[in-house]
Amino acid sequence: MTYVVNEKCIKCKLMDCVEVCPVDCFYEGKNMLVIKPDECIDCGVCEPECPVDAITADTEPGSDKWLELNTKYSEIWPNINAKKDPPKDHEKYKNEENKYTKYFKENL
Repeated sequence: MTYVVNEKCIKCKLMDCVEVCPVDCFYEGKNMLVIKPDECIDCGVCEPECPVDAITADTEPGSDKWLELNTKYSEIWPNINAKKDPPKDHEKYKNEENKYTKYFKENL
């Protein structure tokens, strides 16, 4: 098992999770974070820290897509190991649905 970041992070990117990760397995894209599954030690400390519930175990139903996305982009995006300020308008997107389709950016 590993943890993955899902679409709830898109345009929110609050980064409370980054502060508590003991192995620095978060990677930052233009408008979301991802977890590198091969680096995640399954400790679970990041999951309760996310105020928008964007982190789930890869064993949760529907997580296959997010595991694939986290794996792919953690190989491309830069590692992040310190919390940064969230986007100024993050509250506006907090409860929005279908954020992946509307806003996801590959940042390539």
